[in-house]
Amino acid sequence: MRARFLLTLLLVASCFAADKPAAKPREKPAALLPQEFAEWRKTAPQATTDPGVADPANAAVMKEYGFTDFESATYAKPGRTLKLRAARFEDKSGAYGAFTFYKQPQMITQQIGDQASSGNETVLFYKGNVLVQAVFDRITGMSAAELRELADALPQPAGEAQVPPTLPTYFPKPSYVKNSVKYVLGPAGLNAVGAPIAGELVDFSKSPEIALAHYTTSAGEATLMLLYYPTPQIAAVRLREIDAAMNANPDAHSERDTYASKRTGPIVALVTGAAPMGEAKSLLASVTYDADVTWNEKTKLTPRDNPINLIWAAIKLTGYLLAAMFALGILYAAGRIALRKYYPQYVRDGGEMISLDLRARTSATEGAGPPLSSPLPPGEAK
Repeated sequence: MRARFLLTLLLVASCFAADKPAAKPREKPAALLPQEFAEWRKTAPQATTDPGVADPANAAVMKEYGFTDFESATYAKPGRTLKLRAARFEDKSGAYGAFTFYKQPQMITQQIGDQASSGNETVLFYKGNVLVQAVFDRITGMSAAELRELADALPQPAGEAQVPPTLPTYFPKPSYVKNSVKYVLGPAGLNAVGAPIAGELVDFSKSPEIALAHYTTSAGEATLMLLYYPTPQIAAVRLREIDAAMNANPDAHSERDTYASKRTGPIVALVTGAAPMGEAKSLLASVTYDADVTWNEKTKLTPRDNPINLIWAAIKLTGYLLAAMFALGILYAAGRIALRKYYPQYVRDGGEMISLDLRARTSATEGAGPPLSSPLPPGEAK
């Protein structure tokens, strides 16, 4: 009996297991590169989701930028070849960071996609969350236009993934060294770009964003480093620890090795390198955090709260009421006249009006009036 019960239980369990829907397979991401654009046709495409295949030397940096997949292909048209390498990231910040990481100082700015730079036959640009490196066999006058058509054909993210990072916008423009901005999201990238402080001082467990740029000074070249933390409180704690570490040996600093710092909101700004202290402080003063505040309190009177509007509304209401009373009075009078004329039998007069002739009483009091009659009967009068 017990064996039969166990067998029945196993059969029921197997039925439930059979009815359980199978897990949906993970959707394959859309192809990065189009089959053709501007008369270029794709051949020999290769795709991977391994950052070590996309860039073996900087696989850790690619992971920090949010790498998702990669595709390379050779495009051809009569007498021409073009090699493309495209990497997709989780959001636009990752693509921008990778763009700054691979961009070289000698490159020339181009108008392709969101940002682009070129050097010789190589063009580097990003559009949305996709970074593209194009290597032409030779550059022509139509190369930029062809890559713009390619940028328009790239798949684009939706929602917040399309929002660019705001930290690089805080860099001041005067004395900026062209193509020197580097945007970093992890310790591997921080070490790769030669940051002036170590990753332990940054504390990547607090999820900071980091950007570096170089500036020319009277003593040479200085580095401005911005660290964006989630809250001003975290930024204040990190600044105290960074200052303590950097100022542990004050005698080591000089005009060729300056250190200055400040905090503005959740941003920690550091200046290092060859800069006089006055120029370093001036550079720091140019970094100011602009908070995006939503103010819910009313900043001006609404039409409902404006006393002038209230008085004007009362005047208009009084006018409307007077006009309505006047119109109703005319209608009532016209109705009475019409009823009296066409249906007199339905009109009941109020009768004669009772009036007192006070004029007679007045004249009597002024002259000798008639004798008052006695209220008693004639027989009882004495």
